[in-house]
Amino acid sequence: MTPLPQIASPTTPLPDFLKAFARIGLLSFGGPAAQIAVMHREVVESRGWMDEDGFLSALSFCMMLPGPEAMQLATYCGWRLRGVPGGVIAGLFFVLPGALVMLVLAALYAHFGHLPLSEALFLGVKATVTLIVLQALFRLGKKALGRGDRWALAVISFVLITGFAVPFPVIVVAAALYGGITATPTQAQKLAQKRAVPKAHHLPRTLAIWGALWAAPLLVLWATGQERLLAIGLFFSRLAVVTFGGAYAVLAYMSQEVVNNQGWLTPEAMLDGLGLAETTPGPLILVTEFVGYMAATPLGLWGGVIGAALTLWVTFVPCFLWIFAGAPYIDWISTRPRLSNALKAITAAVVGVIASLSWWFTLHVLFAQTARLTLGPLRLDLPMLQSLDLRALALMMLAGGLLFGLKRGLMTVLALVALAGLAFHIVL
Repeated sequence: MTPLPQIASPTTPLPDFLKAFARIGLLSFGGPAAQIAVMHREVVESRGWMDEDGFLSALSFCMMLPGPEAMQLATYCGWRLRGVPGGVIAGLFFVLPGALVMLVLAALYAHFGHLPLSEALFLGVKATVTLIVLQALFRLGKKALGRGDRWALAVISFVLITGFAVPFPVIVVAAALYGGITATPTQAQKLAQKRAVPKAHHLPRTLAIWGALWAAPLLVLWATGQERLLAIGLFFSRLAVVTFGGAYAVLAYMSQEVVNNQGWLTPEAMLDGLGLAETTPGPLILVTEFVGYMAATPLGLWGGVIGAALTLWVTFVPCFLWIFAGAPYIDWISTRPRLSNALKAITAAVVGVIASLSWWFTLHVLFAQTARLTLGPLRLDLPMLQSLDLRALALMMLAGGLLFGLKRGLMTVLALVALAGLAFHIVL
């Protein structure tokens, strides 16, 4: 039997690789739906570095892991193209732009409080990103929902997570079970099964290296008696293991812990941190960096910086561990009918989850207030029409005209609509 290659795609030129993933990192606004859409456009549509099936299989795999799926997908794409160094570069490029912005915003917030000009500037960004999210939903749904049962999975997933707050891991497990039970092997899969075997000898070394990197700062803090920083590091290390389904899935748990149990933040500061995370590039889980900074501010300015850096480390080093340990198995999974069909079912469910995130994001960009509809176990947030933000609506229309009418580039549109949001704040 022939082992599957560790890197399935040909090596891409380094300058093109760096340019593409720097662009992905700088454009990664708007949560996972928009981030995955940008990644898909850069890696699959524009450059053809990965095929559609490979991209969707990797997305389904990342959705099964704890941690931010978009960052892990970027890491996988980098690994696929240029091995472990490429995965590290792609993951860092995805995280660092947003992390640097969040560090500055957290420092400003800690010293000056509310930042209305920043919010006004990013209102245009959020309006533009709303359109990108909806476009991403349409594109991914069109490609992933080719059968009636997958449409049904997407709709059921949307209803369960939006109206009944069913935990995302439960939806993933249910979709995977359905996909596995209903699998029918193709002739190509039957042939591939005879010659494909995962290349697993790297696993112990990968676990040892990345596990040691994960634990290293915690051991240093323990040895030096830095109790507050150690508590921050341990808390976010635990969070990195249970963050299934992205940041939204653990926000309630994190907020309760850091506000009520630890007393590191006030409820108002927690909400402000989430708002800042939603308007910066990178994964929404960067809100943990804000929390880490604020939790360490009793140790001074540099204490806050160390707290933020520590939080980033124990949040994202595990992501590299999961991907580098599991990535060589994704191609092998595609040759196993039950596993492959399970991943496709998960992808269909993910479309429903992205639809839920799109609904949530659109709701909170366009409306200042929402009302909760309660019917038995059903809990659904609906817009209060009188609270429609006309500025956000105008900015969204401007973004739509620039993107789809005048065909302007995304960076140009983001800059112009952000400046328009700032102008609204100054004039109105």
